[in-house]
Amino acid sequence: MSYDRAITVFSPDGHLFQVEYAQEAVKKGSTAVGVRGKNMVVLGVEKKSAAMLQDDRTVRKICALDDNVYMAFAGLTADARIVINRARVECQSHRLTVEDPATVEYITRYIANMKQVTPLKVPVNQAGLLLYVSYIDEDISVQRYTQSNGRRPFGISSLIMGFDFDGTPNLYQTDPSGTYHAWKANAIGRSAKTVREFLEKNYKEEDMESDELVLKLAVKALLEILDPEEVEKVVSALDKEKEETEKKKKAATTASS
Repeated sequence: MSYDRAITVFSPDGHLFQVEYAQEAVKKGSTAVGVRGKNMVVLGVEKKSAAMLQDDRTVRKICALDDNVYMAFAGLTADARIVINRARVECQSHRLTVEDPATVEYITRYIANMKQVTPLKVPVNQAGLLLYVSYIDEDISVQRYTQSNGRRPFGISSLIMGFDFDGTPNLYQTDPSGTYHAWKANAIGRSAKTVREFLEKNYKEEDMESDELVLKLAVKALLEILDPEEVEKVVSALDKEKEETEKKKKAATTASS
């Protein structure tokens, strides 16, 4: 029997192969890194080179879900677009209902539930018309992405960061199986294991007091997977930009004097 053809069938050794295949899709995505400090959270992503005629502004791996919540993802961009749009609607719905922004854990739990639960369509008879209303209700039997035929898991993993209304920084990670965990620092996507090992070796609690050291740790973690030649090109380009800006400032100062 082919246990990898149906999401509802366990293999004899307890695996759901479609979920594992979705995790493989995540491993082929661009690397994303998150580091949580005492007063800030840093999200960094690997920016791949765009095609010559492509507008690179449309290629985004970090998206805003609300004013206080941001998300970076690795995996299938089309799947991520669906998750991001639904999460944004939920954030606005929370603001409208509660009159407070959603906490980071709340929206993370919503995304994790969405990866496992699909909205149930319930018939409603109103004014002689048969309407179908879609909603998620955990108290009734619903179709689930990991428990029903004809569906597949979302092929993305996400790092969700932000601040609660009391100013507490948070960093969470979700995966295609629908689980989520809070992290001090983590990485997803291509070469995530290498970056995570670097973070485990270099993460120090005392360094998290400094915003500058938190930022440096995230940048150094991303540099672990980049080609040294590409890093040198980027650094040299940044140096040239700094020199040009300094020359322009000096020229402006000389002209004004």
